[in-house]
Amino acid sequence: MAQTPFGKETYLYWYESMLLQRRFEEKAGQLYGQQKIRGFCHLYIGQEAVSAGMMTALRDDDNVITAYRDHGLALAKGITADACMAELYGKATGCTKGKGGSMHFFSAEHRFFGGHGIVGGQIGLGAGIAFADQYNNTDRVTICLFGDGAARQGILHETFNMAMLWNLPVVFICENNHYAMGTSVERTSKTLDIYRMADAYDMPGDTVDGMNPETVHTAIERAVKRAREGSGPTFLEIKTYRYRGHSMSDPAKYRTKEEVEEYRSKDPIELAKKRILDDKWATEDELEAINDRIKDVVSASVEFAEKSPWPDDSELYGDIYAEDDYPYIMD
Repeated sequence: MAQTPFGKETYLYWYESMLLQRRFEEKAGQLYGQQKIRGFCHLYIGQEAVSAGMMTALRDDDNVITAYRDHGLALAKGITADACMAELYGKATGCTKGKGGSMHFFSAEHRFFGGHGIVGGQIGLGAGIAFADQYNNTDRVTICLFGDGAARQGILHETFNMAMLWNLPVVFICENNHYAMGTSVERTSKTLDIYRMADAYDMPGDTVDGMNPETVHTAIERAVKRAREGSGPTFLEIKTYRYRGHSMSDPAKYRTKEEVEEYRSKDPIELAKKRILDDKWATEDELEAINDRIKDVVSASVEFAEKSPWPDDSELYGDIYAEDDYPYIMD
């Protein structure tokens, strides 16, 4: 393998983060089949290199906002497996008090602002969060993620124009997993290089290999540095792949087995594992111990969710309007 500027500590962090996301999502899929989890459920399996590589390029106080395929990103941002699983169960101990479910994870503490069910709706919200930081003279950066399907929404163009006009500290990321639900990019766009949409606004844009946390980290680190220094937005098209269907109700028959196997051969967890073993940063037994520990974390999160209470009826009208004593989340 070629030399890498990333060492043992970073690779073990990436490996553990991606493995936690994978095991959590596998368990979520199993529980959905058992009807323990209801409603919509969109799994992140295959896309873990995006969230892992992103986190090492950010500060803890930077903001992240995304669409409804949000479990893996929430875990990467630091929300506990317990809080995530309880939210999937609709329990009061969930990260959105059981009110949001799979599509609406949220944590002001971790500066994770959703989880949004409206396709593309978070694009304008992400720019708004970045504007608030600019207005308050912080040096935080907002990462605003959306899928290739959302790149077709009109709000993207309005937001890109305003973000460039106001020089906002935001990095727009299209997680291009090649299918908007079951419709390929080739069938919905004349421009297959989605990052080129930034050209119309004189916004820097680039395409990134999303199956490798190294390339993800490098691209986001560069874009975040630019935003933090006051040079404005960047648009990154991160090309990734989801191994499962769009949601749990999607059998994904629009893809060939050969295509799926091609991407499975680039599995980011396996590639990270190979790097760790090749560079002797850990042994097979040590990696297996990490896997066992993560399985225990996920199992404990299921037990936590099972034992947690349902939201009280008194919560029905809560969290609709900000209370006078509610801390302003941008402080």
